[in-house]
Amino acid sequence: MTQGIQLAIPETRTLPTLFTPTPAAAKKFVEFFTANIRNPHTRKAYTWAVTEFATWCEQHGLLSLQAIEPVHVATYIETLQRRLAAPSVKQHLAAIRMLFDWLVVGQVIPNNPASSVRGPKYSMKKGKTPVLTAEEARLLLDAIDSKTIEGLRDRALIGLMVYTFARIGAAITMTVEDVFIQGRRTWVRLHEKGGKLHTMPCHHNLEEYLHAYIKTAQLTEGKTPLFRTMRGRTGLLSDQPMTQPDAYRMIRRRAESVGIRTKIGNHSFRATGITEYLRNGGKLEVAQQMANHESARTTGLYDRRTDQVSLDEVERIVI
Repeated sequence: MTQGIQLAIPETRTLPTLFTPTPAAAKKFVEFFTANIRNPHTRKAYTWAVTEFATWCEQHGLLSLQAIEPVHVATYIETLQRRLAAPSVKQHLAAIRMLFDWLVVGQVIPNNPASSVRGPKYSMKKGKTPVLTAEEARLLLDAIDSKTIEGLRDRALIGLMVYTFARIGAAITMTVEDVFIQGRRTWVRLHEKGGKLHTMPCHHNLEEYLHAYIKTAQLTEGKTPLFRTMRGRTGLLSDQPMTQPDAYRMIRRRAESVGIRTKIGNHSFRATGITEYLRNGGKLEVAQQMANHESARTTGLYDRRTDQVSLDEVERIVI
């Protein structure tokens, strides 16, 4: 083990003893999360999953990696299904299986006890993300006070997610220089999952929102955060980027102020934008490209046009 380097996983105080019986095993365990998993959200979810599994094993007398067999992993997955939804259970199993694979390759254990364990069946044709109608989205944007820096910031952030289908993670990590001119048109550069860069031309409304915000806030330093927190009640921006919880609180506050009762969140505007694009004649394969999805099936989960069709049909029941 390298001398002078403290083994640790970001946001984790202690390592589970089940996976760290020796210094070599501890090193491989930490490498799995730090060198193998780069996305901080995946790392956090997988850390929680394997820690929960380690705790369960210790409670049931499984105190060594060599003692764990497929039947134990399968039993654990069965217990998870009693309290977690199928997608969460599948994520837990994926984390456990990938960690054991890593330990096998690292010669910590001879085989993977989770490789033969199957997760619960789960199929989803339509996403569960709450969406807004075009009228509600327009109402929300128009109600934001554009005479304040905070209002300009919020309108630009919401507009970005609606008109580019941007994930909130990609939006809040943007810097000032990620808004740029190309061919007499404003473009945005989004830092997506896996370190991928995704560029999109701006809708004319978004172009107006972004330039109004950047000009009024006097954001001139290219590598500084674009969407920043407010400095207390001063009405001025801080130097710190907004976080996902910051954006969620803002969105909930803005929605409630105009009487929108749908419990929308950060992801709702991505789904709203995709749905309205398709409703107005857009093509699914183009929406997939705009949303930077690997599969058109994933994009299809955001298509909520059938919600309105179903509602119209229900109203035919005249009693």
